[in-house]
Amino acid sequence: MAFGNRSGSLRAGVAALAIGAMTVSALAQVKVQPAPAPAAPAMPAQPTPQRAGPASVADLAARLIDSVVNVSTAQNVKTPETGDQPPIPQLPEDSPFQEFFNDFFGPQGKGGEESRRVQSLGSGFVIDAEKGIIVTNNHVISDADEIEVNFNDGTKLKATVLGKDTKTDLAVLKIDPKKHKLTAVKFGDSSKARIGDWVMAIGNPFGLGGTVTVGIISARNRNINSGPYDSFIQTDAAINRGNSGGPLFDMDGNVIGVNTAIISPSGGSIGIGFAIPSEMAVPVIDQLKEFGETRRGWLGVRIQPITEELAESLGLASIKGALVSGLVEGSNVDNKEIKPGDVIVKFDGKPVDSARDLPRIVAESPVGKEVDVVVIRKGKEETVKVKLGRLEEFEKKDTKDDAKEKDTDKKSGEADKPATVNVLGMKLSALDDATRGKFQIAPEVQGVVVTEVAPNSSAAEKRIQPGEVIVDLGQEPVTSPDDVKKRVDKLRQEGRKNALLMLASKTGELRFVTVRVE
Repeated sequence: MAFGNRSGSLRAGVAALAIGAMTVSALAQVKVQPAPAPAAPAMPAQPTPQRAGPASVADLAARLIDSVVNVSTAQNVKTPETGDQPPIPQLPEDSPFQEFFNDFFGPQGKGGEESRRVQSLGSGFVIDAEKGIIVTNNHVISDADEIEVNFNDGTKLKATVLGKDTKTDLAVLKIDPKKHKLTAVKFGDSSKARIGDWVMAIGNPFGLGGTVTVGIISARNRNINSGPYDSFIQTDAAINRGNSGGPLFDMDGNVIGVNTAIISPSGGSIGIGFAIPSEMAVPVIDQLKEFGETRRGWLGVRIQPITEELAESLGLASIKGALVSGLVEGSNVDNKEIKPGDVIVKFDGKPVDSARDLPRIVAESPVGKEVDVVVIRKGKEETVKVKLGRLEEFEKKDTKDDAKEKDTDKKSGEADKPATVNVLGMKLSALDDATRGKFQIAPEVQGVVVTEVAPNSSAAEKRIQPGEVIVDLGQEPVTSPDDVKKRVDKLRQEGRKNALLMLASKTGELRFVTVRVE
């Protein structure tokens, strides 16, 4: 199985977390498995302490089940028109062999396409009875031509999409509330949910309709690499294909998660399911309801994780925070107070424990808000102010710029060969017109260019490539190969093990690496 592509019955590939196990969405494609043969009688197990749990969830399930819906979608998919026969080889028009191949393969048309109807199933839940608002996963309804919502009593209603978000895999649907009596559920606060708390999932596994399962919260803040803001609730409540978009309830009947994916070798539940926490889902859903799109904050910086080596070179006490490797040009964000090499440890009063935390925290902030950003700069803590831009506006601009980008290859002219230096497993050269042209380095990039990298060197291990430019070393700018050599010699004299380099790509994107002082 694969991780579903969010437009079919499975979402796209996330690496397996165990041999043979893959992460899959909970979007249904019905396939009834035969019951396993009875196992031989097992030896009596040693008694284990019983965990305390609810005596029954019957009353809770009865109260909530009418708010959960089955989401059925259909779309037309065009496929080559070959029927059940092998395709006829492509032949020139009026070929004398055409009649022979028609007799052999059967009539198949002339390379046309046929339309095939594809259906899929998921789940959802009502959050506004008066307006007919339903929440589900984006991958449940993505690319659908028709969406139908089925209620527990058998009522079926057409639905339209108010808005959807691929980054969090959420979608908001609307139905006519006058055509059916709706019962809405409320969101709870997932930040208060604890590992070990009991939860209940209701959904449409394998298209079977309203199904209730119970389990506990197994873990929080899980990253399964399905999107930029992963911070899932993990649960052992049985979640199967078809549960995508359904609610995860606490024992008070509040929605604390939106069931989204499972890890499974077969597509069935093995007790590892993932739900989008309500603290992340609610702001996105509110924006989709109001605007039909998301409006995320944007800091306009490039960041990278902090490794143990980087922390040592930067004089940091821990690897917490996000290292700023550069500012994004044309980001339309007032972020000039942030500098490359800053380590962001707090944003708008919220701690930044890792580089992965920062994009999510920023995205949840209002566009245009002025926020305090706490950074560690050259070993000292400072607070700077930034006025946030809008992420979606930059993404649109970035897409247009990529479309307009043209090949600007330059041929280097005749010039004297610049002086070179071998240091840190690299051959370095001054950045002049000849080397700039040879490696197609952007005019705004300044520093010392790497022309060769020795195999098996520390520089090669850090994937430094010819054409990259050393902008600074030890957070001080360098302008010549001799500058680099003198700084490295000084590091050796001080007994330092690593050199901290800021590198620029040929287009000017920055990153930090540490290279062993050899």
